[in-house]
Amino acid sequence: MQTNRKEFQQTNSITDLEYRAFREYLEDTCGILLGENKQYLVTSRMRKVIHECKLATVGELIEEVKRGRNSTLKEKIVEAMTTNETSWFRDSQPFNVLKNHILPSILKNAPKRLRIWSAACSSGQEPYSIAMTLNEYQLTHPGVLPKDIEIIATDISPAMIKHATEGVYDEMNIVRGMSDERRQRYFKQVEGGWRVNDLVRKNIQFRNLNLLQSYALFGRFDLIFCRNVLIYFSHELKSDIVNRMAGTLNQTSYLLLGGSESMAKISQKFQMEKVDGTVLYKLL
Repeated sequence: MQTNRKEFQQTNSITDLEYRAFREYLEDTCGILLGENKQYLVTSRMRKVIHECKLATVGELIEEVKRGRNSTLKEKIVEAMTTNETSWFRDSQPFNVLKNHILPSILKNAPKRLRIWSAACSSGQEPYSIAMTLNEYQLTHPGVLPKDIEIIATDISPAMIKHATEGVYDEMNIVRGMSDERRQRYFKQVEGGWRVNDLVRKNIQFRNLNLLQSYALFGRFDLIFCRNVLIYFSHELKSDIVNRMAGTLNQTSYLLLGGSESMAKISQKFQMEKVDGTVLYKLL
Protein backbone atom coordinates (compact mmCIF):
# COMPACT_ATOMS: atom_id res chain seq x y z
CA MET A 1 0.00 0.00 0.00
CA GLN A 2 2.84 2.36 0.84
CA THR A 3 4.49 1.64 -2.53
CA ASN A 4 1.29 2.44 -4.45
CA ARG A 5 0.91 5.75 -2.61
CA LYS A 6 4.53 6.62 -3.38
CA GLU A 7 4.04 5.87 -7.07
CA PHE A 8 0.87 7.97 -7.10
CA GLN A 9 2.68 10.90 -5.49
CA GLN A 10 5.58 10.62 -7.92
CA THR A 11 3.42 10.56 -11.04
CA ASN A 12 1.50 13.58 -9.78
CA SER A 13 4.61 15.71 -9.44
CA ILE A 14 6.94 17.10 -12.03
CA THR A 15 10.11 19.16 -11.66
CA ASP A 16 10.83 22.26 -13.72
CA LEU A 17 13.57 20.36 -15.56
CA GLU A 18 11.25 17.45 -16.38
CA TYR A 19 8.53 19.81 -17.57
CA ARG A 20 10.95 21.67 -19.82
CA ALA A 21 12.22 18.39 -21.28
CA PHE A 22 8.66 17.18 -21.89
CA ARG A 23 7.65 20.46 -23.57
CA GLU A 24 10.65 20.27 -25.90
CA TYR A 25 9.97 16.63 -26.73
CA LEU A 26 6.29 17.28 -27.50
CA GLU A 27 7.00 20.28 -29.72
CA ASP A 28 9.78 18.46 -31.60
CA THR A 29 7.63 15.38 -32.07
CA CYS A 30 4.27 16.81 -33.14
CA GLY A 31 4.47 20.60 -32.89
CA ILE A 32 2.17 20.99 -29.89
CA LEU A 33 3.24 24.01 -27.85
CA LEU A 34 2.56 23.82 -24.12
CA GLY A 35 2.33 26.98 -22.04
CA GLU A 36 4.56 27.85 -19.13
CA ASN A 37 2.22 26.53 -16.45
CA LYS A 38 0.64 23.35 -17.81
CA GLN A 39 2.35 20.94 -15.40
CA TYR A 40 -1.03 19.74 -14.11
CA LEU A 41 -2.08 18.84 -17.67
CA VAL A 42 1.06 16.79 -18.26
CA THR A 43 0.85 14.88 -15.00
CA SER A 44 -2.85 14.11 -15.36
CA ARG A 45 -2.61 12.95 -18.97
CA MET A 46 0.65 11.06 -18.52
CA ARG A 47 -0.41 9.21 -15.39
CA LYS A 48 -1.84 6.22 -17.25
CA VAL A 49 1.11 6.02 -19.65
CA ILE A 50 3.61 6.15 -16.80
CA HIS A 51 1.73 3.44 -14.92
CA GLU A 52 1.54 1.16 -18.00
CA CYS A 53 5.29 1.52 -18.53
CA LYS A 54 5.95 0.74 -14.85
CA LEU A 55 7.74 4.07 -14.41
CA ALA A 56 7.50 6.61 -11.61
CA THR A 57 8.03 10.08 -13.07
CA VAL A 58 7.68 12.15 -16.22
CA GLY A 59 11.46 12.38 -16.30
CA GLU A 60 11.77 8.60 -16.48
CA LEU A 61 9.14 8.59 -19.23
CA ILE A 62 11.15 11.03 -21.36
CA GLU A 63 14.33 8.98 -20.85
CA GLU A 64 12.48 5.82 -21.86
CA VAL A 65 10.99 7.24 -25.06
CA LYS A 66 14.36 8.69 -26.11
CA ARG A 67 15.98 5.25 -25.76
CA GLY A 68 13.62 4.06 -28.50
CA ARG A 69 13.14 0.59 -27.05
CA ASN A 70 9.33 0.89 -26.86
CA SER A 71 7.99 1.35 -30.39
CA THR A 72 4.50 2.40 -29.25
CA LEU A 73 5.49 4.79 -26.47
CA LYS A 74 5.77 7.85 -28.71
CA GLU A 75 2.29 7.14 -30.08
CA LYS A 76 0.87 6.77 -26.55
CA ILE A 77 2.34 10.10 -25.42
CA VAL A 78 1.04 12.00 -28.45
CA GLU A 79 -2.33 10.28 -28.14
CA ALA A 80 -2.65 11.31 -24.49
CA MET A 81 -1.64 14.93 -25.14
CA THR A 82 -3.84 15.42 -28.22
CA THR A 83 -7.27 16.98 -27.76
CA ASN A 84 -9.86 15.07 -29.79
CA GLU A 85 -12.81 17.40 -29.26
CA THR A 86 -15.18 17.23 -32.23
CA SER A 87 -18.80 16.94 -33.29
CA TRP A 88 -20.97 16.59 -36.40
CA PHE A 89 -21.22 19.79 -38.45
CA ARG A 90 -19.19 21.58 -35.79
CA ASP A 91 -20.23 25.25 -35.53
CA SER A 92 -22.72 24.51 -38.37
CA GLN A 93 -22.18 27.76 -40.30
CA PRO A 94 -18.94 26.69 -42.07
CA PHE A 95 -20.85 23.81 -43.63
CA ASN A 96 -23.63 26.15 -44.77
CA VAL A 97 -20.95 28.37 -46.33
CA LEU A 98 -19.43 25.30 -48.00
CA LYS A 99 -22.80 24.54 -49.59
CA ASN A 100 -23.88 28.08 -50.46
CA HIS A 101 -20.61 29.85 -51.33
CA ILE A 102 -17.49 27.69 -51.60
CA LEU A 103 -18.90 24.93 -53.80
CA PRO A 104 -20.56 27.34 -56.29
CA SER A 105 -17.28 29.30 -56.48
CA ILE A 106 -15.19 26.19 -57.16
CA LEU A 107 -17.69 24.57 -59.52
CA LYS A 108 -18.25 27.58 -61.78
CA ASN A 109 -15.12 26.48 -63.67
CA ALA A 110 -16.62 22.99 -64.14
CA PRO A 111 -13.66 21.01 -62.75
CA LYS A 112 -13.44 17.34 -63.67
CA ARG A 113 -12.31 16.51 -60.15
CA LEU A 114 -13.04 17.83 -56.65
CA ARG A 115 -10.54 17.18 -53.84
CA ILE A 116 -10.95 18.27 -50.22
CA TRP A 117 -8.52 17.78 -47.32
CA SER A 118 -9.79 17.49 -43.76
CA ALA A 119 -6.64 18.05 -41.68
CA ALA A 120 -6.61 16.88 -38.04
CA CYS A 121 -9.90 15.05 -38.59
CA SER A 122 -9.95 13.39 -35.14
CA SER A 123 -12.52 10.55 -35.06
CA GLY A 124 -13.96 11.41 -38.45
CA GLN A 125 -17.00 13.61 -37.82
CA GLU A 126 -15.64 16.49 -39.91
CA PRO A 127 -14.89 14.59 -43.16
CA TYR A 128 -18.15 12.66 -42.87
CA SER A 129 -20.00 15.97 -42.37
CA ILE A 130 -18.28 17.33 -45.50
CA ALA A 131 -19.36 14.24 -47.46
CA MET A 132 -22.96 14.64 -46.26
CA THR A 133 -22.89 18.31 -47.28
CA LEU A 134 -21.70 17.32 -50.77
CA ASN A 135 -24.48 14.75 -51.03
CA GLU A 136 -27.09 17.34 -50.01
CA TYR A 137 -25.67 19.77 -52.56
CA GLN A 138 -25.91 17.11 -55.24
CA LEU A 139 -29.58 16.50 -54.40
CA THR A 140 -30.43 20.17 -54.93
CA HIS A 141 -28.01 20.70 -57.84
CA PRO A 142 -28.10 17.44 -59.83
CA GLY A 143 -25.31 16.95 -62.32
CA VAL A 144 -23.20 19.86 -61.07
CA LEU A 145 -20.65 18.03 -58.94
CA PRO A 146 -17.93 16.14 -60.84
CA LYS A 147 -18.05 12.36 -60.69
CA ASP A 148 -14.50 12.23 -59.35
CA ILE A 149 -14.71 13.39 -55.72
CA GLU A 150 -12.06 12.66 -53.11
CA ILE A 151 -11.91 13.67 -49.46
CA ILE A 152 -8.56 13.02 -47.78
CA ALA A 153 -8.89 12.96 -43.99
CA THR A 154 -5.75 12.93 -41.83
CA ASP A 155 -4.87 12.85 -38.16
CA ILE A 156 -1.74 12.35 -36.11
CA SER A 157 -3.42 9.68 -33.98
CA PRO A 158 -3.52 6.11 -35.36
CA ALA A 159 -6.28 5.34 -32.85
CA MET A 160 -8.44 8.18 -34.18
CA ILE A 161 -7.83 7.13 -37.78
CA LYS A 162 -8.86 3.56 -36.90
CA HIS A 163 -12.03 4.84 -35.23
CA ALA A 164 -12.84 7.12 -38.18
CA THR A 165 -12.25 4.35 -40.73
CA GLU A 166 -14.58 2.01 -38.87
CA GLY A 167 -17.19 4.77 -38.83
CA VAL A 168 -19.20 3.47 -35.88
CA TYR A 169 -20.38 5.94 -33.23
CA ASP A 170 -22.17 5.30 -29.95
CA GLU A 171 -25.29 7.16 -28.88
CA MET A 172 -23.38 9.79 -26.92
CA ASN A 173 -21.29 10.74 -29.96
CA ILE A 174 -23.99 10.45 -32.60
CA VAL A 175 -26.28 13.02 -30.98
CA ARG A 176 -23.64 15.79 -30.94
CA GLY A 177 -24.70 17.88 -33.93
CA MET A 178 -26.49 15.12 -35.86
CA SER A 179 -30.18 15.64 -36.69
CA ASP A 180 -32.59 12.72 -36.65
CA GLU A 181 -33.22 13.23 -40.38
CA ARG A 182 -29.54 12.92 -41.25
CA ARG A 183 -29.10 10.00 -38.89
CA GLN A 184 -31.81 8.07 -40.73
CA ARG A 185 -30.42 9.02 -44.14
CA TYR A 186 -26.70 8.47 -43.61
CA PHE A 187 -26.36 5.83 -40.87
CA LYS A 188 -27.28 2.24 -40.20
CA GLN A 189 -27.84 1.02 -36.66
CA VAL A 190 -25.39 -1.75 -35.75
CA GLU A 191 -24.16 -3.44 -32.60
CA GLY A 192 -22.41 -0.78 -30.54
CA GLY A 193 -24.01 2.24 -32.19
CA TRP A 194 -24.54 3.77 -35.62
CA ARG A 195 -22.39 3.09 -38.70
CA VAL A 196 -21.88 5.64 -41.48
CA ASN A 197 -23.30 4.22 -44.70
CA ASP A 198 -21.45 3.67 -47.97
CA LEU A 199 -23.03 6.71 -49.62
CA VAL A 200 -20.99 8.87 -47.25
CA ARG A 201 -17.93 6.66 -46.91
CA LYS A 202 -17.20 5.95 -50.58
CA ASN A 203 -15.25 9.14 -51.37
CA ILE A 204 -13.22 9.39 -48.12
CA GLN A 205 -9.68 8.13 -47.52
CA PHE A 206 -8.34 8.21 -43.98
CA ARG A 207 -4.57 8.53 -43.47
CA ASN A 208 -2.25 8.93 -40.52
CA LEU A 209 -0.31 12.20 -40.81
CA ASN A 210 1.70 14.49 -38.56
CA LEU A 211 1.22 18.05 -39.90
CA LEU A 212 4.97 18.62 -39.48
CA GLN A 213 5.57 16.02 -42.20
CA SER A 214 5.65 16.62 -45.97
CA TYR A 215 2.43 17.01 -47.96
CA ALA A 216 4.21 16.51 -51.30
CA LEU A 217 2.56 13.18 -52.10
CA PHE A 218 -0.96 14.43 -51.37
CA GLY A 219 -1.53 16.09 -54.73
CA ARG A 220 -3.62 19.25 -55.19
CA PHE A 221 -6.77 20.31 -53.38
CA ASP A 222 -9.68 22.66 -54.00
CA LEU A 223 -10.45 23.14 -50.31
CA ILE A 224 -8.71 22.47 -47.00
CA PHE A 225 -10.47 22.27 -43.65
CA CYS A 226 -7.83 22.92 -40.98
CA ARG A 227 -10.05 23.91 -38.09
CA ASN A 228 -9.18 24.25 -34.41
CA VAL A 229 -5.68 22.77 -34.71
CA LEU A 230 -3.30 25.67 -35.42
CA ILE A 231 -4.00 27.05 -31.93
CA TYR A 232 -1.73 24.31 -30.54
CA PHE A 233 1.34 25.36 -32.57
CA SER A 234 3.95 28.09 -32.25
CA HIS A 235 3.79 31.08 -34.60
CA GLU A 236 6.68 29.68 -36.64
CA LEU A 237 5.03 26.29 -37.07
CA LYS A 238 1.66 27.87 -37.91
CA SER A 239 3.33 29.84 -40.69
CA ASP A 240 5.19 26.77 -41.96
CA ILE A 241 2.05 24.59 -42.00
CA VAL A 242 -0.19 27.19 -43.66
CA ASN A 243 2.37 28.11 -46.33
CA ARG A 244 2.96 24.45 -47.18
CA MET A 245 -0.81 23.91 -47.35
CA ALA A 246 -0.99 26.83 -49.78
CA GLY A 247 1.40 24.87 -51.99
CA THR A 248 -1.13 22.02 -52.23
CA LEU A 249 -4.05 24.21 -53.33
CA ASN A 250 -5.31 24.77 -56.86
CA GLN A 251 -6.06 28.28 -58.07
CA THR A 252 -9.32 29.82 -56.72
CA SER A 253 -9.14 27.39 -53.79
CA TYR A 254 -9.96 27.94 -50.12
CA LEU A 255 -8.54 27.28 -46.66
CA LEU A 256 -10.98 27.19 -43.75
CA LEU A 257 -9.67 27.69 -40.19
CA GLY A 258 -11.41 27.47 -36.83
CA GLY A 259 -13.51 30.33 -35.49
CA SER A 260 -10.84 31.40 -32.98
CA GLU A 261 -7.95 31.13 -35.46
CA SER A 262 -6.56 33.89 -37.64
CA MET A 263 -4.20 34.20 -40.59
CA ALA A 264 -2.78 37.48 -39.24
CA LYS A 265 1.03 37.58 -39.61
CA ILE A 266 1.06 33.89 -40.60
CA SER A 267 0.89 33.94 -44.39
CA GLN A 268 0.60 36.43 -47.26
CA LYS A 269 -0.67 33.83 -49.70
CA PHE A 270 -4.37 34.21 -48.95
CA GLN A 271 -7.06 36.85 -49.19
CA MET A 272 -9.60 36.95 -46.37
CA GLU A 273 -13.30 36.78 -47.22
CA LYS A 274 -16.16 36.97 -44.72
CA VAL A 275 -19.32 35.15 -45.75
CA ASP A 276 -22.36 34.93 -43.46
CA GLY A 277 -20.17 35.39 -40.39
CA THR A 278 -17.62 32.78 -41.44
CA VAL A 279 -14.06 33.79 -42.34
CA LEU A 280 -12.60 32.12 -45.42
CA TYR A 281 -9.11 32.35 -46.88
CA LYS A 282 -8.90 32.28 -50.67
CA LEU A 283 -5.59 31.49 -52.33
CA LEU A 284 -4.10 34.49 -54.12
